[in-house]
Amino acid sequence: MKIVIAGGSGFLGRALQQYFATQAHKIILLNRIPRSANAIQWDGKSQGDWSRAIDGADVLINLAGKSVDCRYTEANKNAIHSSRIDSTRALQEAVNQASHKPALWINASSATIYIHADTRQMNEYTGTIGDDFSMNVCKDWEAAFFKENTPDVRKVAIRTAIVLGNEGGAYPKLKALTKAFLSGQQGNGQQMMSWIHLHDFCRAIDHIIQDKEIDGPVNVTAPEPLPNKAFMRLLREKYRRPFGLSQNRLLLELGAIFLRTEAELLLKSRNVYPEKLMLQGFSFKYPGIVQALKAL
Repeated sequence: MKIVIAGGSGFLGRALQQYFATQAHKIILLNRIPRSANAIQWDGKSQGDWSRAIDGADVLINLAGKSVDCRYTEANKNAIHSSRIDSTRALQEAVNQASHKPALWINASSATIYIHADTRQMNEYTGTIGDDFSMNVCKDWEAAFFKENTPDVRKVAIRTAIVLGNEGGAYPKLKALTKAFLSGQQGNGQQMMSWIHLHDFCRAIDHIIQDKEIDGPVNVTAPEPLPNKAFMRLLREKYRRPFGLSQNRLLLELGAIFLRTEAELLLKSRNVYPEKLMLQGFSFKYPGIVQALKAL
C-alpha cells in the first residue's frame, strides 16, 4: 500500500513508519521539516506540492498537532487548537482535489475527549463528552474531520490514550521519576490511567486498516485501565525502588510551572474502554499493565 502520514516525525509517527516498513508498504511523510528521503515539506494549513502525495494513496493518517505538554497560555492554547483544525481542513481539501482518493483516512483525536471519570468506563457509544479546554479541542477536531462526508473515503478518528514506549511519550519521564524515588501517587492516586503499549497501538492501526467495517470514533486504548496509585506502585516494583515520594495537587501545580507543563495531564481520570476494537475482534498482545511493563 501507499500510506501517507502527516505529522509523521513524532513519537507515534516514527513507530508507525517502522511498523509498516517491515510489511514493504510505501510510506510518505508530511513534515514541517523533512529529514528523510520519503518526507515532503508542508506547513499544516495551506495547499502545496505535498497535496499531490494524497492522490493515489491507499491510507492517509493524520497525527499533526502541537504537543499538549506545555503551559496552557493563550498563545499555546491557540496553537494547540489551530494546528489540529488547520491540518485537518488542509488534508480535506487535498482529498477533495485528488483523482484517486484514499480508501481510508485515520485522523488523530484523544481519549481526553471524555469527562473525568473514576468509576464509570467510557466507550464510543455511551461515553460522556464534557466541556473544558482539552475536551473542546477534541470536539472541534473531530467536528472538522467528520464535517464532510467524502464518498468512498472511510473515516476513523482514533481517541488514543497514553501510549507507552521506550523511545518517547510519557514512559521515559515516568521511568526517570521512579528511579529518582519520586514515583509515589499523584494527587489522590484514584484517577484512572488509560494506556496502550506502543506495539499494540501500531497493531490497532493495522487492524483498522484491514477491517473495513470500522469507522467513526475509535478508542485506541488497552482494555484494563488502572488507578494512578496502582500504576506507580508497579513502576516502583519494576525498577526496584522501595518507596517513592507522592505529590499532592498543590505540589503538582507548582511543579508543572517549573516544568512548563500542566498538572491536568497527570490528574485527569481517563477511564476509557476500547469497545469497537473488542467487538471487531482485535486481540491485544498486552491487555494488562503487568505484561506491558515487562515488555518495556
